[in-house]
Amino acid sequence: MANATIRDVAREAAVSVASVSRVLNGHSNVRPETRRKIEDVAARLGYFPHAGARNLSTSRAHAIGVVLPDLHGEFFSEALRGMDRAASERGLHLLLSNLHDGERAVEMLHTMRGRVDGLVIMAPHIDPDRLLAGLPPSIPSILVNCATSRDDCPTLRVDNFGGAAAMVRHLVSRGRRGIVHVSGPTSNVEARARIDGYEAAMVEAGLTPRVLIGDFMEEAGAAAAAEILRAPDGVDAIFAANDMMAIGALIALRDAGVAIPDQIAVAGFDDIPLARLISPSLTTMRVDIADIGARAIARLADAIAGTPDHRLELSTPELMIRDTTKTSPRQSGEKQGKAR
Repeated sequence: MANATIRDVAREAAVSVASVSRVLNGHSNVRPETRRKIEDVAARLGYFPHAGARNLSTSRAHAIGVVLPDLHGEFFSEALRGMDRAASERGLHLLLSNLHDGERAVEMLHTMRGRVDGLVIMAPHIDPDRLLAGLPPSIPSILVNCATSRDDCPTLRVDNFGGAAAMVRHLVSRGRRGIVHVSGPTSNVEARARIDGYEAAMVEAGLTPRVLIGDFMEEAGAAAAAEILRAPDGVDAIFAANDMMAIGALIALRDAGVAIPDQIAVAGFDDIPLARLISPSLTTMRVDIADIGARAIARLADAIAGTPDHRLELSTPELMIRDTTKTSPRQSGEKQGKAR
């Protein structure tokens, strides 16, 4: 319905205007079945409460909604740092929310309607098409590190496949042959792309892939290192799908008396600030995380202003060679794959 009003929603849902207002403004004193009914009708009619109710002069909320899978961790801290910088430059505020799973994702996004002028969705663990289907087209959105079948939504994505393949080629060039990949959860689109890149480069080099499933947390890297130490089987390199798992593996190996990189090289992905501060410093694929966050805000601001750019923007990671891969097994005189 063109130019649907709050009264249209109330009439279609057979509720009072006050009930519609409470639901769409995020109040909790509404029965769940009534809330779902009102949200469904509002979405069908394409209605959301315009910020003009609060600012008649601009009809803008001057706020951007940012949806993340977690508010913890250096990757997301860096992304938010870039977003905050770009938003501040434009006089915008950020409204943050985290999505642990897809069960209540659409419901959560509905609570942002009318409070924000647009959405940055960084949820590689949730089907973005499902999220977008629950949003009225009047709310501009941009996807960050999500895979979607739609071609009408601006997208920023890291070349995870190419970055993982480049890291394997670097390790192979250093004489490594027993390269184990510690992946993120396979439900995560970024983790899957890094697995695919790793496996393709291993096959290309005539090597046998071996993947240990992790969860992007430091403890998963430590657990993978412990598993490898129980039965080294020629392992001479660990390539983790992010830096926190690589750091977990690095610390576990170091505590076990393994010489790094002489016996086992370690590499990560993302280049969080800690990667260059830990000792030995971590070889990784550098992703300009803060810049991606800033670019997301810039492109979303353009869409809000009426000049959307629907193209896919691909960011190419950069190989950062540091101490954890600098020595090859042959240079160290150690036998490949042997760990104390």
